[in-house]
Amino acid sequence: MIRQPDIVIPDKVDMPLTELCTSHNGVKIYSLPTMDFEVVRYTFVFRAGTSMQHKPFTASATANMLGEGTMQYTAQQIAEQLDFYGAYYDVNIDRDYVYISFCTLSRFFEPIADLASEVLLRPTFPEHELSVYKSKRKQELAIERKKVGTISRELFATALFGEEHPYGISTPESSYDDVTRADLQALYKELYTANNCFVVCSGRIDTAVIERIKQIVMGLPKGMRPVVEFPQINTTKQLHHAIDGALQSSIRIGRLLFPRTHPDFVGMQVLAAVLGGYFGSRLMQNLREERGYTYGVMAAMVNFDREGYLAIATQVACEVKDDALRQIYIEIERLRNELIDVNELQMVKNVMIGEILRILDGPFGISDVTIENIMCGVDNSYTEQNVESILRITPEELRTLAEKYLRREDLVEVVVG
Repeated sequence: MIRQPDIVIPDKVDMPLTELCTSHNGVKIYSLPTMDFEVVRYTFVFRAGTSMQHKPFTASATANMLGEGTMQYTAQQIAEQLDFYGAYYDVNIDRDYVYISFCTLSRFFEPIADLASEVLLRPTFPEHELSVYKSKRKQELAIERKKVGTISRELFATALFGEEHPYGISTPESSYDDVTRADLQALYKELYTANNCFVVCSGRIDTAVIERIKQIVMGLPKGMRPVVEFPQINTTKQLHHAIDGALQSSIRIGRLLFPRTHPDFVGMQVLAAVLGGYFGSRLMQNLREERGYTYGVMAAMVNFDREGYLAIATQVACEVKDDALRQIYIEIERLRNELIDVNELQMVKNVMIGEILRILDGPFGISDVTIENIMCGVDNSYTEQNVESILRITPEELRTLAEKYLRREDLVEVVVG
């Protein structure tokens, strides 16, 4: 008879600490050597996200246009070089940061490092490529904004932060027409500087790799670390947006809370997981399994550089929207009034620890977590502390957090459909 092996949940997670060196112009380079893998990935992180722009869509356009032409290469030549070496180039942007990553087999590190230097230090933002980019993004955004989920996501951000706040502002797609090459050049000059950058390297890292990364970042001008004053947050508790002919309603409920380093952040992550953080969560059982209202529902803590918030999101048929809302609030009140069963809580802890282990299974996942820790001003021991906090938290502590942070009158509700 075949016996299924026991499930073993570790009581700790070993997170490697980074090795740090600093270039002569002040760029910090964090490395996570893992010689078992014949790959190298290095990510340049700039505080150049959308909250830093002076004109709509210029932050994302600047970041995405870096690889669309340089002093030495056209966009096609850059793409061909990457294909030839089997390398990977990726740009991501959020409210606060831009992440520019290059990944290659270690034996091809040098030619890809030369390409990275060209993309990072000598972009030309060609007029033709910019025109194509603007037209494509404008059309994509117009299509996305026909979806109730997209509309509710944007309205929820506006409800949380206010329509003038960089985290809440929503700009018409027609503003792409106003983006110019001069705008991109100006933003690049202001934000892509040594004082506004750090680098995280992972994989087969040796002294030669670090020295080459140093050479690249030494090409960045020193610059000034930009300071942006955010307007006061202006929260709206309820926004309902009707769309004639819509078959579904998109629901978002949540509230402003705090960034990731707040002492209650991990506890609220556990509460969010109980509520809607995995397939067997309470909202999934209620809205999907018992009532068949939705294919999926989620609840999570979201972390920005200056703020953090709780978000619950789902889409349901319009005719069951009111009862879906009622059921969500019932589940929230259960957390405030009843202790979570110890077996249910253990399941949630197992899921959360398992997800952390999945993310950390490989040098690139470790690198991603390291980047987030650096942005929060902590080292990688913080991840180990979070695991300990998850394992240690009790039903009584979670009910106290729910009583404090999940009062009905504090929640923001957005419904579109």
